[in-house]
Amino acid sequence: MGEFYSVACAACWALAVILFRRSGETLPAFELNLFKNVLASVLMVPTILLVDGIGWPAFSGLEWLIMALSGLVGIAVADTWYLRALNLMGAARTGVVASLYSPFVILMSIYFLGEVLLWWQYFGFVLVLAGILLVTWRQNRRDVSLRAIRLGVAFGAASVLMMAVGIVMVKPILETRSFMWTMGVRLAAGAAGMLLFVHLTRGWQRSLVHFRSPQPWTIIILASLLGSYLSMMLWLAGYKLTEASIASVLNETAAAFIVLFAWLFLKEEMNWRRVAGIGLTFSGVGLMVVF
Repeated sequence: MGEFYSVACAACWALAVILFRRSGETLPAFELNLFKNVLASVLMVPTILLVDGIGWPAFSGLEWLIMALSGLVGIAVADTWYLRALNLMGAARTGVVASLYSPFVILMSIYFLGEVLLWWQYFGFVLVLAGILLVTWRQNRRDVSLRAIRLGVAFGAASVLMMAVGIVMVKPILETRSFMWTMGVRLAAGAAGMLLFVHLTRGWQRSLVHFRSPQPWTIIILASLLGSYLSMMLWLAGYKLTEASIASVLNETAAAFIVLFAWLFLKEEMNWRRVAGIGLTFSGVGLMVVF
């Protein structure tokens, strides 16, 4: 079931990305991420009560801290940067840049868990980078400026690095503690961190201006439910029920789903470079985590 949840998460997240791309045309990345995290946090309260009851979880002080940091890094920061990349360079390019996630998970596992990266996995990492360069480079960049692509790649790569750090941090807790509480604490920490940032920077007025202006709220709410509630539940379930390396490579199928959905629904261009880039990224991911 872990493998099933990981692929289902990829498809769910890809659809959410397409909807976020639409809603991000009018609502900035930070406000969009803040809304989806607050909504998901509120929904987690009845979900936890329904699944685990009213009992208080037996987390240690260190586990509370790790979950909170995981939420701040992997949700508040990472998702904001991801949505920023999405607005800068489109869904297809962002989806392929996000293929760095699986290599980052492995690199973080080496650092935190003492795992060893073999020589062909280094080669796989190079293939992933080559695929990203191929899908984001264009001889004629009329649709997106060179500066937007560079910024988008930087934000996209940094966001999946933060996601990788967040999931590697919380993996041991997922395996031994309440799944719903772990998910809820991460979401609440991410939302609380963003609200604290707004308070400290006195950005309430700016955010309220965006929230009060006309927005495609039906699309935003649906994208938030898919991208921050359902897909995160599937994502964490995959990591709980299978090995991190397996879950991460199956999550990479989101890149293919995103490029396909972007072509179908957003009318983004599909050309041989993007097809070849996807092929290279999946080949690299396969070398890193399958063999």
